Amino acid sequence: MKDFTFHTPSNILFGAGASSRIASLLKDYKAAHVLLVTDKGVRAAGLTRKAEAEIAEAGIALTVFDGVVADPPWHVIEAATEICRERGCDAVLSIGGGSALDSAKLVAYLVKTPDKLDDIYGVDLATGDRLPLLLVPTTAGTGSEVTPISIVKTPNNEKKAVVSSRLIPDWAVLDPVLTLGLSPRNTAETGIDAMAHAIEAYTSKIRKNPISDQLALKALALLSANIRKVYADGSDLQARSEMLLGSMLAGMAFANSPVAAVHALAYPIGGILDVAHGLSIALVLPYVLEFNRPAAEALYAELSDVIQPGYRRQSDAADAAAFIAEVGAICRDCGVPSSLSAVGIGEGDLSKLAEDAMKHERLLINNPRELDEDQVRAIYASALAGVSRP
Repeated sequence: MKDFTFHTPSNILFGAGASSRIASLLKDYKAAHVLLVTDKGVRAAGLTRKAEAEIAEAGIALTVFDGVVADPPWHVIEAATEICRERGCDAVLSIGGGSALDSAKLVAYLVKTPDKLDDIYGVDLATGDRLPLLLVPTTAGTGSEVTPISIVKTPNNEKKAVVSSRLIPDWAVLDPVLTLGLSPRNTAETGIDAMAHAIEAYTSKIRKNPISDQLALKALALLSANIRKVYADGSDLQARSEMLLGSMLAGMAFANSPVAAVHALAYPIGGILDVAHGLSIALVLPYVLEFNRPAAEALYAELSDVIQPGYRRQSDAADAAAFIAEVGAICRDCGVPSSLSAVGIGEGDLSKLAEDAMKHERLLINNPRELDEDQVRAIYASALAGVSRP
């Protein structure tokens, strides 16, 4: 067995109503002034209201930064950091989707160090201290509440990552009640993103390890069993709970056994066009799996009855094909377009997309099958045509 390391938050609180304990957790850190990082949509939906009231009742000062946007650009993070510094905040809380959580991680770090954002893109370049950090997801998708990763959109519209154990929060607080109002579309897109995390962690070439494997298997089982349910009925609290747990477990898995080509090909779509990350993932996922099949056939076969309980295993080739077909069926049943053209991508965009995808070497080295730029372009072409190719 190969040596491996495994990082995860030291504290996880899960359950319906868990977010009601946020104020008491902040008091444990003797927080006097908290910065809440969120977005206007989450706040308008009332998802932060209870936490804000309880923080005030606890005698803790609160500053709210609700300027986060999807795929947060560098200037949003820098603005939030400056506000945190100016107000003298001594703890950071985030309630929201992956963009808010990613932003909060970086704010908590940057406000305590002299580091500049441009200096810490990459792996293990952020080595300083940070403020106490509590993360509360409102979607079952990114798993950001348990990962050491923040994604930032740079001035030239590239997506870059800061990867450091310093970004892992002190508490991940998961309250499925906060996900009940998620729209069917966002439910599907974030859920498929979480499935991709589990699949890519299980097949990751560089740092695949037995702990991530078990987390990925359980995550994929929970997500695939519930995603159609929550897409059809967002009020199903039990299914919402299992989706949120699955998303977290997938996050723990890929935080230690990193994602690969699915994410490398998805990022440029969101960089060039205003396409949500989860939708970008869903648009390319079946096509990347089909490309990877020659190298990952045995591993995909192992996932065939995880994603389809009761499936009767046959041969690696048949089982891998069944697995990929079921992923495609989930995408279809949850309203994901079958072609990149649905989001405005045309033949003339493919070369630029392929060029940008190849810049994500950090991800591509984890892929079970090596890719060159021509092969990446061919995958995009398949996704544009809506036809899978080996």
